[in-house]
Amino acid sequence: MNQLENQIAVVTGAGRGIGKAIALKFASEGADIACVSRTAENAETVAEEVRALGRQAWALALDVSDAAAVSIAIDSIVQTIGRVDILVNNAGVTRDNLIMRMSPEDWDTVLNTNLKGAFLFTKGFARSFLKQRSGRIINVASIIGLIGNAGQCNYAASKAALIGFTKSIARELAPRGVTVNAIAPGFIETDMTAAMKAEMRQELLRKIPLNSLGQPDDVANAALFLASVSARYITGQVLTVDGGMVM
Repeated sequence: MNQLENQIAVVTGAGRGIGKAIALKFASEGADIACVSRTAENAETVAEEVRALGRQAWALALDVSDAAAVSIAIDSIVQTIGRVDILVNNAGVTRDNLIMRMSPEDWDTVLNTNLKGAFLFTKGFARSFLKQRSGRIINVASIIGLIGNAGQCNYAASKAALIGFTKSIARELAPRGVTVNAIAPGFIETDMTAAMKAEMRQELLRKIPLNSLGQPDDVANAALFLASVSARYITGQVLTVDGGMVM
């Protein structure tokens, strides 16, 4: 039997990379997926791949930092789909620069997408999770939120805050059987790392005990575990998927 048979999952940032891998992994394990992406094209492309796996899928295009748009999307999901069992807050962006050169706009863009987006979706579904006395919330953070990184103070701040958010919401929702956990990926082969220079990649690999970058499926497998019945007694935790980089 599939681990997520007939469950409904909402995945933000599902249009590519880690979010896409999670959406497809969940679908392969029996879940129907609401695919949330900034662009309609990416959302629909992933939704089609989910349907090709024999599951239902819905494509939603929106900016996760837009409170009004998120509210409309959540209302649509609740009215169209009904029950939601799993929420994956994965949507994220980077706007890297040294602090002396970082604009307030780049700070706001990263914090609003990476942190406020998770807040809006979690708040929007919290009542449903509490009412049904079950649910899984998985927030995709980053090891950068644990160790920091020069030139990424906005990204590090957003991901560190997401970890604190995870622990706080886990305490709030635990009495009703809802678990809330975070995954902190290391350096994963995605669009964000594809532009990395060869010398930078080699320097990075020297810091990773397993001597390779991760794959999106590595994170998706961790998300599957946290979404499954196997993790029913795990909440408020941060699972690093980083090849041992910050052990």
